[in-house]
Amino acid sequence: MMQASASAGLRPIRRATSDAASTEIAVSEILSQIGALPIALLLLFCSPSHDLSAVAAGLEEGIPGLCVAGCTTAGEITPFGYRTGTVTAIAFSAGHFTATPRLIERLSEFRFEDGHALVREMRRVHGEAGGAFALVISDGLSMSEEMLASILGDAFDEIPLVGGSAGDDLMFRETRVLLDGAVHRDAAIVTLISTDLPFQVFQTQHFVSSSEKMVVTRADPSLRLVTEINAEPAALEYARVIGLQVADLSPAVFAAHPLVVRAGGRDYVRSIQRVHDDGSLSFFCAIDEGIVLTVARSVDMIANLVDTFDSLKRSVGRIEAILGFDCVFRYLEMEQRQILGEVSRLLAENNVIGFSTYGEQFGMMHVNQTFTGIAFGRDARA
Repeated sequence: MMQASASAGLRPIRRATSDAASTEIAVSEILSQIGALPIALLLLFCSPSHDLSAVAAGLEEGIPGLCVAGCTTAGEITPFGYRTGTVTAIAFSAGHFTATPRLIERLSEFRFEDGHALVREMRRVHGEAGGAFALVISDGLSMSEEMLASILGDAFDEIPLVGGSAGDDLMFRETRVLLDGAVHRDAAIVTLISTDLPFQVFQTQHFVSSSEKMVVTRADPSLRLVTEINAEPAALEYARVIGLQVADLSPAVFAAHPLVVRAGGRDYVRSIQRVHDDGSLSFFCAIDEGIVLTVARSVDMIANLVDTFDSLKRSVGRIEAILGFDCVFRYLEMEQRQILGEVSRLLAENNVIGFSTYGEQFGMMHVNQTFTGIAFGRDARA
């Protein structure tokens, strides 16, 4: 049993986690750590080893009227750093936050006009309530996040949009999102949130492009499938460029050797999800034919995070909490490099809570292998 003392007291943001195998015990521990103060929104990050709907039902029974949104994960970021198999939550107090969540169903059918109509309705209901940001949590196997982020990012306009894609512990079978006790697939939860706390959205990564270029010569972007690179079978050519055999390719290799596309003067990672028997590669993002990819070169992940946290502290002051969406491939790379414990301590020291994702959303972009989120400063009245 893990007790998250950091969530105790009258804090405007309360964090909680439980590693209990029993859902009933996990719910009890989460409730005891959160307390009974009025809550505007509780975000739930749930290992696939637990029944997401059962956890939500238990929380709503314990706190009648509680608004719960969340998803399944590929690992959780708890008050103690990275864990797996947990139920983890972050509660935003009603005294400092206003939240307006909405469910988007049938993501493959979601269109530009749908997004703008939805955001207009959300803004009308939400009203003017301080600084605002938009949070999106989407089905990580929907293959619709590019479209979703583009539509919502455009619709929210000056309001920053951040989020993450649900996971299922790298099984790639079923990822689910939750709102008001109901679990959904091919869906997303978008929430407009206002707060009187200082906050800053952010995104960081520790990869830059190298000089090793490859051209995608055959692909199906709708399936996020690349069949040919440099007019050769995609897996064969990728393996050749990184100095391995196709038989050596695995999630750990993909985490260590992602590909990068350059757009608008910035490098964006395009992570490989899996290799198929026919030599094609599935990605976590859509890849078009003609795109030039380079093998990414890693910089120091820990130094990158230290710089990120220092920058956030300069922006918001002392950090109350950070809601973080961290690509699962970063977790795999940390395991490989044997720095998982050190990074966990760094996240815990900076009050990070969140989950390991199948992709991150930032503005109008769906990206991979980044650490993305929102940092909240302390209440100036405290």
